[in-house]
Amino acid sequence: MPQALIIYHSKTGTTKKFGFAIRDYLQTLGIESKAIAIQNLVDGDINQYDMILLGCWTSGLFIFMQRPEKEWVEFSRKLPELASKKVGLFTTYKLLTGSMFANMKKRLKPDSLTIGLNLKCRNEKLSDKNKLKIKQFVT
Repeated sequence: MPQALIIYHSKTGTTKKFGFAIRDYLQTLGIESKAIAIQNLVDGDINQYDMILLGCWTSGLFIFMQRPEKEWVEFSRKLPELASKKVGLFTTYKLLTGSMFANMKKRLKPDSLTIGLNLKCRNEKLSDKNKLKIKQFVT
């Protein structure tokens, strides 16, 4: 059975709730899934999963300079190389995501890593559009 690990960094709880909504939906697709905060990830956890979804809230000015928050950036530096995994990114935002996904990806190893899924949400709800993207990602 495929397994997915959803790792999130949340400031107000919105990204956490979105991560758990992703987890719940993956489980309806028959994928064993776990959602965990970056602070609670144990070394070696990632090795047990086929799919890794990394999420954080959008930091920066309202219209430009969107980027992952410093704590997520420091966390991403410690991640093992993810080339053997299916990798997706997700973010929550207030106005725009701008260059958020590009800024998240450039912190992951290897540089040539393929990101198979980008999900964005203004709240914690998983839209039908995002559900379709997830279905395409897992198949």
